[in-house]
Amino acid sequence: MCGLNGIFAYGREAPPVDLSELRRTRDRMAARGPDGAGEWLSADGRVGLGHRRLSIIDLRAVADQPMEHGNGRLRIVFNGEIYNYRDLRDELAARGAVFRTESDTEVLLQLWEREGPAMLPRLRGMFAFALWDEGKRGLFLARDPYGIKPLYVADDGRSLRFASQVKALVAGGHVDTTPEPAGHAGFFLWGNVPEPWTLHRGIRALPAGSSLWIDAAGERRAQRYFDLAAALRDGERAPREAAGNDLREALADTVRHHLVADVPVGVFLSAGLDSTTIAALAAESGDASLRTLTLGFEEFKGTENDETALATQVAALYGATHETRWVRGAEFAAEREDLLTAMDQPSIDGVNTYFVARAARQAGLKVALSGLGGDELFASYPSFRQVPKVVNALAPVRPLAAMGGALRAVAAPVVGAVTSPKYAGLLEYGTTVGGAYLLRRSLFMPWELDDVLPRDVAREGIERLETLTQLEASLGGLTNPRLQVSLLESAWYMRNQLLRDADWAGMAHSLEIRTPFVDAFLLRRLAPLLAAKAAPSKRAMADAPARKLPAAVLNRPKTGFVVPVREWLAGDRPQAERGLRGWARLVHDAFGGP
Repeated sequence: MCGLNGIFAYGREAPPVDLSELRRTRDRMAARGPDGAGEWLSADGRVGLGHRRLSIIDLRAVADQPMEHGNGRLRIVFNGEIYNYRDLRDELAARGAVFRTESDTEVLLQLWEREGPAMLPRLRGMFAFALWDEGKRGLFLARDPYGIKPLYVADDGRSLRFASQVKALVAGGHVDTTPEPAGHAGFFLWGNVPEPWTLHRGIRALPAGSSLWIDAAGERRAQRYFDLAAALRDGERAPREAAGNDLREALADTVRHHLVADVPVGVFLSAGLDSTTIAALAAESGDASLRTLTLGFEEFKGTENDETALATQVAALYGATHETRWVRGAEFAAEREDLLTAMDQPSIDGVNTYFVARAARQAGLKVALSGLGGDELFASYPSFRQVPKVVNALAPVRPLAAMGGALRAVAAPVVGAVTSPKYAGLLEYGTTVGGAYLLRRSLFMPWELDDVLPRDVAREGIERLETLTQLEASLGGLTNPRLQVSLLESAWYMRNQLLRDADWAGMAHSLEIRTPFVDAFLLRRLAPLLAAKAAPSKRAMADAPARKLPAAVLNRPKTGFVVPVREWLAGDRPQAERGLRGWARLVHDAFGGP
């Protein structure tokens, strides 16, 4: 895991790369790569690449970046891991390739030389990279299928800048930081900033599962090589009626791949089914040095939200070396400013990940597996029941949906005084899958944004977001209700919230967080099972390990991973009284919102 950045002065009138800017941007990401820093500037000064390294695979200096190949014809900066790189390396070697490192980075260079952009679907992993091809005088940017690893781009029409963090691009000093209404409105709508937006007019995220080629003439070619809806549609067209051993082998396979490293790999272990299943499968992989880590909160000690005792039991069952780390409210208060500084884009979540990542790093780990993504695959969020239920219940009144806005305008003040203001928007939003999902997941509803943003910013932001249109378009023609909600949870909540939080919170402590359930190879394999009438449940997932999980874990009601933020904010009465919405305003203020 690393931080990458670069500048390509493609325009004839663009100034040459400023090395000091390149270094400012790179070193704003020092926590992402404390093990080394590298840079490369082309002889003509038109291209510059920067890199901060966290050494995970091939720890030697020969694997440092930027890495070159072909006597400097190709150069790359890379963030992430390619879990099947050994198989790809063996295949390339059989075709005559000669390697000087044991790194996955060099595999990318050799693949590009032989296959170009066609290599992307073959990469199993989480990645973002930038590759300069001197022979073609062009820059190639790419991002992994789910968007686990971030990559942000700023193009002023003369120079293209890119980096792993928004704040790093801003630190460079030459990007347009005019407030982007869509980013600010999107944050209050969802509790995160939906891609491709950021808070800044001049910075966009490279979409997940896509690539961008730009040459010295400024010609661009953007392509999407992976589409989540299409992968699920393939499963919808070829359903299977039972999971059987296919599920067990698929899950064991993804965990095995995610254990590939030249440093110890730990597991974030809670009392939930996702992380306990991963810990059990990791133990089965033959890793005799398995380490697990659980986070406990003093405010929850001895309550139903205390997961430490069960986690300790699971670790003992599978022979893991286990640690429990406790967090107290005073630590949150002491670290709050550092946490907000580490947060690359505003988020209402990530506090738990920040502290468990800190604990993992203090325990000496560089890599940890997370159970993130299990809920999205195995349909265990309430939204999998609630969204189809609302849409079906309102189907008879769907022709009246056009009147929903007028009805909501009248009802909202009354409804909001006694219950959630979302109920006022049932007719307006609840008759479509996308609209019902917005009702389920939104932090503020669109009509409430005038209360938290200047009216002109809120209105322009809503218009630019086109939220309902984008929600429906992202479904990509799926008709299976379970797959529809799985798509929305994966492409909206997981991608923009959970994965982004795992990235910034882990990288704040130089910790790589890996997510075995978030894997395009796994999804393709499971899609027919997920589309079947008897689709595997979370319990079926938990039954995958050969040595079964304890009954206390299997039968524990789903609670989610709860963090006592309200209690920790008790000293800030106005924010505490407003709960999560109050925390959102505090976070937004920390980012200097309009």
